[in-house]
Amino acid sequence: MTNSQSTPGIVPNRLSGDAYGDNFSDLHPPLNDHEALVAADRCYFCHDAPCMEACPTTIDIPLFIRQIATGTPEAAAKTILNQNILGGMCARVCPTETLCEEVCVRETAEGKPVVIGELQRYATDKAMGAHPFTRAASTGKSVAVVGAGPAGLSAAHRLAMHGHDVVIYDARPKAGGLNEFGIASYKSTNDFAAREVEWLLSIGGITVKLGQALGNGLTLDKLSADHDAVFLGMGLAGVNALGVEGDDKDGVLDAVDFISDLRQASDLSTLPVGRHVVVIGGGMTAVDAAVQAKLLGAEDVALVYRRGRDRMGASKFEQDLAASKGVRIITHASPKAVHGNGAVREVEFAYTADGADGLAETGEVFRLPADQVFKAIGQTLGDGQGLELEGRKISISMTGRTSRAGVWAGGDCASGGDDLTVTAVAEGRDAAEDIHATLMGEG
Repeated sequence: MTNSQSTPGIVPNRLSGDAYGDNFSDLHPPLNDHEALVAADRCYFCHDAPCMEACPTTIDIPLFIRQIATGTPEAAAKTILNQNILGGMCARVCPTETLCEEVCVRETAEGKPVVIGELQRYATDKAMGAHPFTRAASTGKSVAVVGAGPAGLSAAHRLAMHGHDVVIYDARPKAGGLNEFGIASYKSTNDFAAREVEWLLSIGGITVKLGQALGNGLTLDKLSADHDAVFLGMGLAGVNALGVEGDDKDGVLDAVDFISDLRQASDLSTLPVGRHVVVIGGGMTAVDAAVQAKLLGAEDVALVYRRGRDRMGASKFEQDLAASKGVRIITHASPKAVHGNGAVREVEFAYTADGADGLAETGEVFRLPADQVFKAIGQTLGDGQGLELEGRKISISMTGRTSRAGVWAGGDCASGGDDLTVTAVAEGRDAAEDIHATLMGEG
């Protein structure tokens, strides 16, 4: 029997078959040739381009847009990919509204920026055939890369370009990291993440070994003995606990696992989702989980964050997207307890306020009905392998060096910067350049 949005509990098949396809179609359909030329024509091609300064990978944005405008999108793609080898995925998932497009001169003058992200996707999609870079002659050096996510893939590709032999180790059954397992399905359709990885690896010199992780068959001592250098880009393995009474009840789940299951599902109608869903957190993961729960047919979805909207990790665009899909965003509320007899039925929250001593409860509480709760309150590193930490992440220098000689790190597991795909790509690239200089006696 087909379920509906009002069916109690956590059940699959809440929508008609066509609705799943419509709900999870491409968030931003690609530009056609004419649309790309019109969009490119709006660029002023600034000499001291603020958009380029705002890009963590420092892509020459005016140059690649000019190349599109002159009818050479393949050249535009090479300009992008030279700085950001995962430019295709970044064009889909980057919060361009708070990076390059936010500082676009058109944005500041007219309130409507050049659509840099869509133009980047247009160009990089043209390059998904032949690989634009060639591998240098072999150096005889070997580098281990732990983690096949954005940082690890970026580092591996740049190292392979320089002629080093690279072995990527990853705990999951597929390469791609968060690009494959951790972002909303409507941001990356048609198996793009997997196709981009296959295209990246086509440069040669990179071997991928799956199902292997630090602490589970791999140690830094062994990797350092077997390779000339090690790069760690394994991301964050665990999810922070709510730390409240009843948070172990059935129906309380990790948002990252929910998103991963959805990304790997061949039939979205088989995925169970609650009638009343509560997502706790304020970042991109929280928004992705909340929106997708709604798109799977949940009757009501509430995203609850302990501070105000201005403090949320999710951008205003992401917040507005959630609201447009019917997600209710509740701010200044912190979880107090999960109620239910075995399985969750309600979540109790306390209202909060920012004061002189930081965040404090006001004394007022409320409850939300819930048969499914997703935790999206940050992730943890796990085993630091004895490396010096900064906060809860591996401490690194500007070039990714860790406290251990011969070991570099980047991406979410490292202390370098924002937890963004584009930042991870930049850190992997820069660490690879430093590894290359060191191995060749130049660093």
